[in-house]
Amino acid sequence: MLTNFDDSQRSEYIQEIVHQIRRLMQASKMYTKELDKKYSVSAPQLACLSALYFKGPLPSSMIARSILVNSSTVTGIIDRLEKKGLVRRVRNSRDRRVINIELTETGEDLARKAPPPVQQKIVMGLETLPMSRIKEIVDGLQSLTTLLDIDDFPVEENGETPL
Repeated sequence: MLTNFDDSQRSEYIQEIVHQIRRLMQASKMYTKELDKKYSVSAPQLACLSALYFKGPLPSSMIARSILVNSSTVTGIIDRLEKKGLVRRVRNSRDRRVINIELTETGEDLARKAPPPVQQKIVMGLETLPMSRIKEIVDGLQSLTTLLDIDDFPVEENGETPL
């Protein structure tokens, strides 16, 4: 049975978890606003530009897999980037049905100058941690997503936080 101290400490830890989640969400929103203000692109658009910058020309289906969105979503992202003159669609000469997306010079310049996507910053930070700590984080996040029945939610495809 829990004592009053244990209940109080439990409540503080729960509040801290919620606070840290809110900080993550706020950081993501601030990052997105900064990208839009400074570079006139959204976080998903920058993720697309970064994928093309590091991997070279790709079909939209490969971009979608790389940035974790579905194909219909990436089509809209590419449309907007093309209107801004940051990418272009190029037909593969061997198979005219295959259309690759490639960076324009302006798109390449932006991809080189813009800050890394939030996910990339997370990956870079996690890579510095010992495996035991990474496992703790995975276990904790899995516990949270299980509590929220998040596996039943559709994956948010537009790159925005669904809250």
